[in-house]
Amino acid sequence: MIDDELRARLEALGGMDAGPGSLAGVVVVDVTRVVAGPYCSMILADLGATVIKVEHPDDPDYTRTFPPLLEREGGEGFSGFFAQYNRNKLGVSLNLRHPEGKTALERLVAKADVLVENFRPGTMDRLGLGHEHLGSINPRLVYAALSGYGQTGPYRGRPAYDNSAQATGGLWSMNGPAGGPPTRVGTIIGDLAASLYGVIGVLAAVRHAERTGEGQLVDVSQQDSVLTLTENAVVSYTTEGVVPVPLGNQHPFVRPYELFACQDGYVFFGGYTDKFWKISCETFGSADDYAANPDLHRMADRFDAVVYAQQVKPMVERWFAGRTKAELEALAGDLVPLSAVKDIAEVVADPQIAARDMVVEAEYEGYGPLRTFGSPVKLDRTPPRARGLAPDTGEHTDAVFRDLLGYATDEIEALRTAGTI
Repeated sequence: MIDDELRARLEALGGMDAGPGSLAGVVVVDVTRVVAGPYCSMILADLGATVIKVEHPDDPDYTRTFPPLLEREGGEGFSGFFAQYNRNKLGVSLNLRHPEGKTALERLVAKADVLVENFRPGTMDRLGLGHEHLGSINPRLVYAALSGYGQTGPYRGRPAYDNSAQATGGLWSMNGPAGGPPTRVGTIIGDLAASLYGVIGVLAAVRHAERTGEGQLVDVSQQDSVLTLTENAVVSYTTEGVVPVPLGNQHPFVRPYELFACQDGYVFFGGYTDKFWKISCETFGSADDYAANPDLHRMADRFDAVVYAQQVKPMVERWFAGRTKAELEALAGDLVPLSAVKDIAEVVADPQIAARDMVVEAEYEGYGPLRTFGSPVKLDRTPPRARGLAPDTGEHTDAVFRDLLGYATDEIEALRTAGTI
């Protein structure tokens, strides 16, 4: 933990969003890159932690080059992708292969509560900066390691990306059009799931450390994380021997609960319960749609695949065919689970998204404004900070080394001359 005065001084340098947050005083050393680790530490930063992002001075996080880029006249672009996952952080450059770099990281860890890394297992140990060593320097350190397959098991040393987790966690095999080949989920769900579980693990471990003074390893695997997103797949197999296959937009057994075409696009409709089915018949259909079909009144009957294909689905398709997305939402959006399928342009303009402050803007000097997603965690006493800036490479090295670690000006210059920072 750091005191409020030092925290405020450092965060002012980093252009942090207003408000200290629930994790004020918690110091996180972030030696991650790409998404899974950076997003984990960014959520902690949004919640008020002081996050110090450590990057190699000559080989920083390569997502700094990822599109889209904010452009400025006569200069290099600044990655909106990088900014989206690294806001509210202080940027420090440090070569961990230099002896002085290892010493500097050890001094950071001595002041920290949490370290987050997402290297392949064994990488930090080979640098002499693994969990056991850093834990000996700071026994209350929470050491969070996010990786493709975790710190144990026969796959632990394998390189992995998001698609590796989707493939080996079972999700890829279940996704795609019915009767078609497996299809990856259209976002980096393995990375993002590991980020979220990483945050949960860190918060639990920090709570334990606060009570006992005892740190611990938080070991999060992308493969593990993806497996937990497969809904009923595991119990379907272990109970009935059923191996899920791609079903397109249908649910394995709940019906109606899928995508339906309308006049100007598609809607999701999930009126599968007896209550919602009756309301839907009365709202969308003719007077006879409910009364004339008593064989469809029971949810179990509508779940039958043949009954659904021959009676239920054609009825719903008839209801929606002549209406627009907006008309359908206006007619029944408050009555039954019915939602327009929106592209990102429509989502960004959505009044509910605006009401929830889920698209936020930050001003990058020389580049202009950048709009990114906000924080889905709403706290009424200590709201998350969602409008902070992402740092340039090593932007706050001098301030962190001087104010937090106690380096003298000549020592910092010597480190810079040696290429350590």
